[in-house]
Order: sequence, then C-alpha cells, then structure tokens
Amino acid sequence: MSAILSVTTPFFALILLGWWAARRQLLPANAVPGLNSFVLYFALPALLLRFGWRTPVATLFDPLLLGLYLGVGLAVVGLSVAWARARGVPGADAAFGALVAAFPNSGFMGVPLLVALLGQAAAGPVICTVLADMIVTSSVCVALSQALGGHGDHARAAVLRSLRGALSNPLPWAIGLGALIGALGLQLPAPVTGIVNLLADAASPVALFTIGAVLWRATPHTGAHGEPLGPHRLARVVAPFRPVLPEVLLKLALHPALVWAGGRALQAAGLPLGDAALLALTLTAALPSASNVALLTERYGADTARVARIILASTLLAFASFSGLARWLVTAAPSGG
Repeated sequence: MSAILSVTTPFFALILLGWWAARRQLLPANAVPGLNSFVLYFALPALLLRFGWRTPVATLFDPLLLGLYLGVGLAVVGLSVAWARARGVPGADAAFGALVAAFPNSGFMGVPLLVALLGQAAAGPVICTVLADMIVTSSVCVALSQALGGHGDHARAAVLRSLRGALSNPLPWAIGLGALIGALGLQLPAPVTGIVNLLADAASPVALFTIGAVLWRATPHTGAHGEPLGPHRLARVVAPFRPVLPEVLLKLALHPALVWAGGRALQAAGLPLGDAALLALTLTAALPSASNVALLTERYGADTARVARIILASTLLAFASFSGLARWLVTAAPSGG
C-alpha cells in the first residue's frame, strides 16, 4: 500500500494545497480563471501532445476499449438519471448529476496520475476515455438535460452546441496532432520539443492546484476568513452533501466495478483486451468527477451548486477509494498482459 500511496498522495496533496491557498486568499478568486486557461490552452495540450506522439495510434483509438468504456458510461448515466428522478430531482439536474457520475477527471488528473502509477502504457487507454467523455458522454447528457427539462425541441440544438464546444476544445486536437506526429515518425525541432516539454511538465501541478482552488468555491464556508467549524457547524456543512451521495457512490464504486466486470466478460469471450489496458481503464473510472462539468451545468442553467457538491465529495473521498482500489487491482493483476 505504501508504494501506491507514494504515487497518489502527492496528487491529492496538490489539490489540498490549492484548496488551502484559496481558503487563505493566497490565491485570489480572480486568478483562478487565468490558471484554468493556462492549463486548458497551453499546459495540458502540450502534455497530451507529448503522450500522443509517444503512444501507438492503435492504443489511442482502440475500438474495443472505447466500446467498453462508452457502454458502461452510458449505463451509469441511465442508472443515475433514473435514481435521481425517483428521488424527485428535476430532469436537467438529474442529467448533469449523471454526467458527473460518469465523467472522471481523466484530463487534468487521470493522465499524469495513471502514467505515474502504471507506466507509459496507461496513456493510451486514459486518452481514449478523455475523447469518449468530451465528445459522446457530455453530448448525451446535455441532450438529456434539455429533454428532461421540458426543452425537448431544443435538445438537437443543445447537442450541436455541445459538440461545437468539444471541437473548439484544444485537447482533442492536441491528441490528434500528437497521434499524427507519432504515426508519421516525425521529429520536432529541438526548440519546439523543449517548449512542449516545459509546458507539459507544468500541466499536472498547475492543474491539480487549480482543481483545489475551484473546489474551495464549492465548500460551504463559515465566514469570510474560514473560521474553524464546531460540531453544530460541521453538521450543517455535511448536510448539503447527503442528497448527492448516490451520485458519488455511482462515480467512485459502481462505475469502476462495471468497467472491470465488463472487461472481464470481454476477455472471457476471447476478445483481445489486455490486463494492463483493463487495469488502466478501471482506475480511470475510479477517479473523482471532472471539475469542468460545473461549467457546462452553469451554461445550461442547471443546479451548479449540486454538481459542485458531487465533484467536491467525490474528490475528497477518492483519495481513500482510489488508493485502495489501485492497491487491490495492482496486487491482483497478473504479471504481463
């Protein structure tokens, strides 16, 4: 377990540091969008570009992995929506709750964490999930939010808008460009490679720090200076998270369990799914919810506070759940494959 924690602890510690910096106002709130822009438009594309040219194209766009991951993700979306509606959650809020239940933080957190934990071979499966969630899962949930929210006639327009948003995101293009460079065996000029490496090396720490600052906004505060919480105040802080525990449970427990079970079923059927790829895919599903879903929720007028609580709770609990699952799976995984 100590070997797993030696990898996972620094990642979650950087999130905590970002949270603490925002809490102590060392990181002003108006600085967070700038950090987000740096990660989204410069550092993370450089990281994915670098992984793209180092990873075989067949691994980046493996149809079996994509099919398994998307099939499970859509099943989680359906189950989450049904469960939320049974609890009286409005349709649009149920749809975006389903998105955070099925969309892990694979871009900002998953790629660097799983490569550090499992090695370079994990990059391909994780990048597969980034593409699947950004393009397919998000579009499906946006359409559901419009349909269930009484705007069924706007669902098609919402999907097109979501797809345009995904295509204007630099991450898929960085992945595609990296894959093209790798497939053609091109060598970038040394100065360009140096710039890419500098930006890529900054992606993980800045992204994690920024996630922490963003989560601070979702934390119920006791006052402007974050005074200590007493027992009664602590109960008031915990209470808003109880209604979203089903989505957190789906994200951290059921999602990875279904990916693992589905992968084992495919292997039993004789399909060429390697143990290492299935391990990477399962641990990706076990990551906390993607922080950028809150931005989508705000754009489409759903309950942003509810989604933010799911993201915060899943991130807090994932340190224990992800580390424990990683230890169990890595220990149980056969050597090779």
